[in-house]
Amino acid sequence: MPEVDLGTTPLRTLNAALHKLRPDTNERHWIIDHPAGRHAIAAGLDAPITVEINGPVGYYCAGMNKLASVLIHGSAGTGVAENMLSGFVHVAGDASQSAGATGRGGLLRIDGNASSRCGISMKGIDIVVKGSVGHMSAFMAQAGNLVVFGDAGDALGDSLYEARLFVRGTVKSLGADCIEKPMRDEHIRALHEVLGRAGMNGEIDPSEFRRYGSARKLYNFHVDNAGAY
Repeated sequence: MPEVDLGTTPLRTLNAALHKLRPDTNERHWIIDHPAGRHAIAAGLDAPITVEINGPVGYYCAGMNKLASVLIHGSAGTGVAENMLSGFVHVAGDASQSAGATGRGGLLRIDGNASSRCGISMKGIDIVVKGSVGHMSAFMAQAGNLVVFGDAGDALGDSLYEARLFVRGTVKSLGADCIEKPMRDEHIRALHEVLGRAGMNGEIDPSEFRRYGSARKLYNFHVDNAGAY
């Protein structure tokens, strides 16, 4: 189990070592100490390994993740798990803006709150936030699920496509073309599945959430909707 101290080892050296790992590596569990908010820690991983980071991280931690599980024992800066392809990223603290931005797959779990634009332009990633999310979350979200145990700020789901949004608390306001939709049995089952992959089944009743999605009025330009663009 390799253990790397970023207080003495350059970040570039660490990331280069992680990038060399192949799927059949036997170095499957890495420990990173003293991250001290450095940027792009464990970005671009492409092997089924586990990376534990003991402390807060800066921008784009675990960005472009593929296959790996990244556990952050602290808070994360802008763009954690940005453009994630697969795997699992777990932030034990809070996350700054644009968490999971443009993510195409995998699951991002945030135990605290997430700032503005959580899940912006998400394209298949699932994001579970145990706290609340800030304004413009799921802006232009195309696919995947955003699950929020707490509240959502202004303009949730603005210009939404086909992503599904589940919020247990209050929503300050909905963005353009985002509406509340019925929470049917199939959505409760889908939410239960996402919570299971996040390791949260049994923590909360999926039926307590409300579902939001696209009204599908902005897919094609229509002069009567010009004011909403």
